[in-house]
Amino acid sequence: MRWGNLLKVAAILLLAAGVAFAAFARVPNVPWLPLTKDISLGLDLQGGVHVVLKAVDTEEAKATPDAVQRAMGMLEERVNQFGVTEPVIQPQGRDRIIVEIAGVDDPEQVVRDLIRPAYLEFRTEDGNTVLTGADLADAREQYDPATMRAVVNLTWNPEGAKVFADVTTEHVGRRLGIYLDGEPLQNPIIEEPILNGKAVIRGYESLEEAHRIAVLLRSGALPVKLEIMEKRTVGPQLGADSLARSVNAGIIGFGTILLFMLAYYRLPGLVAAFSLTVYAVLVLLILAAFNATLTLAGIFGFLLSLGIAIDANIIIFERLKEELRTGRSLRSAVDAGFKRAFVAILDANVTTLIAAAILYAFAPIMIKGFALTLGIGILTSMFTGLVLTRWVLQHIAGSGVASSPRLYRA
Repeated sequence: MRWGNLLKVAAILLLAAGVAFAAFARVPNVPWLPLTKDISLGLDLQGGVHVVLKAVDTEEAKATPDAVQRAMGMLEERVNQFGVTEPVIQPQGRDRIIVEIAGVDDPEQVVRDLIRPAYLEFRTEDGNTVLTGADLADAREQYDPATMRAVVNLTWNPEGAKVFADVTTEHVGRRLGIYLDGEPLQNPIIEEPILNGKAVIRGYESLEEAHRIAVLLRSGALPVKLEIMEKRTVGPQLGADSLARSVNAGIIGFGTILLFMLAYYRLPGLVAAFSLTVYAVLVLLILAAFNATLTLAGIFGFLLSLGIAIDANIIIFERLKEELRTGRSLRSAVDAGFKRAFVAILDANVTTLIAAAILYAFAPIMIKGFALTLGIGILTSMFTGLVLTRWVLQHIAGSGVASSPRLYRA
């Protein structure tokens, strides 16, 4: 029976080691970095741009709360169609919008495209606007098969298609100017009526340029003018350096603490090393399951929660040593030690969880990542410390093969 319990413990350890290996093996860029591919890196870790935009009143549109809200929706649509993952777009006060975009090759160009009004007009030779982007159903970039040059194909909605057919029928042989934000894109001659509800914008140097214009046209014109109040760019090399330094510090600190736990607490220290490793893997898997975006502040929150998890193990083992010194059996000492440690661990973790919840609810966006990883780490550490560590020690005590007080430094 004793050896059976010990075999159960060994089987669980091997299973956990397999899970840890699988998680650590799914690393996106850095072979030794324990992050899964489902965890996105934030602006401060992979580079990008942080912009504060302000909605301003114009003769055409006022910066009302409703206009700002609709502008946020269009900004999000534009950013998503530019191929950016996990952008941060949130209001700040009545008329400001914070936009954080990570992992873009040309953040300056993205910002310029982001705040373009994108007001499309078709004008006749006498300057009358006969169609606008509001009549568009779709806009797609492609290569023209005849010339192999990049173009943007426009598709009108039913109302726009009818107007476009009437205009091209009435103005055959005349020019129909195409303007974006008041700037002429092209001024072609109408050779024949266009009745299929489609139009083509030509003159682009690359498919990427045509794609940017198509994205702007698909998202529609901004309902209010936006001006840049603040712009901060983080280079990818700086972000990568911050990530490498943070991870290196975490690995060195984690390894040093595990060695200390093994040297000072002996067998319980070995159990703690296993429990803390499982804790670290579980936190990363939880972040991956929720598609969380990891920031530098989030890494600090994770490391702080790791310290709290280690502290919980130390409290448990000190209580265990005290119970063994009173002459209790190992199994009885394990149960009594955990009961005495439970209240202290619960009180400390609950107060920290409350602080993390308040930070997440009311703090600026750059602090939310810290609060989230701290909260997840605390909840996970309570499970690994009060459940997993206890379960392993109880099975070791029940096996009877490691009952010497020396193994527990008692």
